[in-house]
Amino acid sequence: MGYKESFKLSLEDIGKNKEITNKAVLRVFENIATHQSDESGYGVDDIEKKGLAWLLLEWKIKVFKRIPYGEEVRANTWPRTFERFYSYRDFEMYNEKGELCVIGTSKWLLYNVTKGRINRLSDDIKNSYIIDKKNVFEIDQIETIDIPDKYDREYGYRAMRRDIDLNEHVHNLFYLDLAIEALPEEVFNSMELNNVRISYKKQIKLNDKIKCKYAYDGEFHTVTIFSEDEKEIHALIRLH
Repeated sequence: MGYKESFKLSLEDIGKNKEITNKAVLRVFENIATHQSDESGYGVDDIEKKGLAWLLLEWKIKVFKRIPYGEEVRANTWPRTFERFYSYRDFEMYNEKGELCVIGTSKWLLYNVTKGRINRLSDDIKNSYIIDKKNVFEIDQIETIDIPDKYDREYGYRAMRRDIDLNEHVHNLFYLDLAIEALPEEVFNSMELNNVRISYKKQIKLNDKIKCKYAYDGEFHTVTIFSEDEKEIHALIRLH
């Protein structure tokens, strides 16, 4: 059930240990979700004609085993449920031995790009996909990320041309890059962060100035991406 793709890991997919990175996992999952929507008639090439686009709101990823460079990878995805305006979509990733290596879930919003507002999921849209109620995590919903009371470090950044996607805002995957840059050096170098949770709150557009603030509570490494004046939160990223 669902949509499946197989591929070999390339150089851009691996880190210093020659194994798949968290960003590569998200890239694979995002791409196969997009490819299924392409086949269902609500993909990238359909945005201009139908005026509708899927916007990613939430990620939750758990890595059990990191797949090494050169191995064939099989990824699966399926919409788990459709609600009034949202869809929850799950993912699995297997190595060439058939071992389950990564699971993920996500929340997507259907956005009307013509009218500039969220769009209700019609029966036609729902019927274009095959739902599988299988849930890779034990809970149906994605838990919230607590905003830290205090932060240990921060850095500023201005969104550049290289960061911008077809929707004219910073691409979803780059938020993880921002979070990784906020980690202390000893955290980045000393441990595998096999659990990733991202909550997107507000778009970052070209030339927007942002502030990335890092906190650690003894269990979770949390990065909050603020506007420069800290009046708005663009995203919350939690790693552990």
